[in-house]
Amino acid sequence: MEAFSALPNAHQPVRSISLPTRVHPSSQRVEELLNHLRPHHLPQSVSRTTCLEAETIQSDLVVLAELYNCMEELFHSPQTQQALLHYQNGKLVEEALGGSVTLLDACGSGRDLLLGLKEQVQSLQSAMRRRRGDSSIEKSICEYNSFRKKAKKDIAKQLGAMKRMENKVNCCSLMSQTQDQHLIFEAKVLKEASIITISIFRSLLLFLSMPGLRTKGTSVISKLKPTRLFSSEKEQKNTNVVDLSAVCSLLGRGKHSDAKVELQSTLRVLQTLNVCIDGLESELDCLFRRIVQNRVSFLNMLAH
Repeated sequence: MEAFSALPNAHQPVRSISLPTRVHPSSQRVEELLNHLRPHHLPQSVSRTTCLEAETIQSDLVVLAELYNCMEELFHSPQTQQALLHYQNGKLVEEALGGSVTLLDACGSGRDLLLGLKEQVQSLQSAMRRRRGDSSIEKSICEYNSFRKKAKKDIAKQLGAMKRMENKVNCCSLMSQTQDQHLIFEAKVLKEASIITISIFRSLLLFLSMPGLRTKGTSVISKLKPTRLFSSEKEQKNTNVVDLSAVCSLLGRGKHSDAKVELQSTLRVLQTLNVCIDGLESELDCLFRRIVQNRVSFLNMLAH
């Protein structure tokens, strides 16, 4: 994956991390990436929102992967490693390692959910293309809903784990026992990167809290916005529910012109959703590798 190379023009207000005299070229880029992500993902940011648009989540994952890559370069510096290891016998490194386990679990869970959702979408596509009547489509809907119930349990578990990690990170003091500005900067980078990662993963998991596929009702699948499954609890309940009953009914009428229109509309929506899933899956894979790489680096620090 190519690194995120260009950030939007910064018109929104951001709070600087108070970068000290640079000890490594990556420190400036780390600050730029944090400034890009901070307004939407840190608790103290006035404009903080939980965005559930697939394109925005994917974009944030790209920036986050570059952030972890730059952090890897920053913490690879011998001077930085010595400072981190000497502070309270490596407390910062151990905390980073502990947090990485939770982040990797959430990342892995997200990847598994995306793969499962992709299978369900492809199953629906296949059933609709075959057009063997209502039964095959209804079977696919039942399978989707069974998957969705299990997914919601997994998502709730991961959200709970990340909430606990977020509370722990927020309770950590920011280097009150040292005047070393470089060490303070590095501690802030670790803390803010963790909180931002949690926020982005939360958006991803909420995005994957998929609306149900009902077999009774009056809505049609064309009401689904595949790049924004829902943006509020109200929308989740009232407008963005995928309902295939009308499509099933029309498909049962043979060559009725409305059936063909609804079929094509449905397939287009599912294809768009499939593209969204592929994009998220690719960026999540990249981020997973970056977090693993960071974890290995911290383990190597403790080993020396």
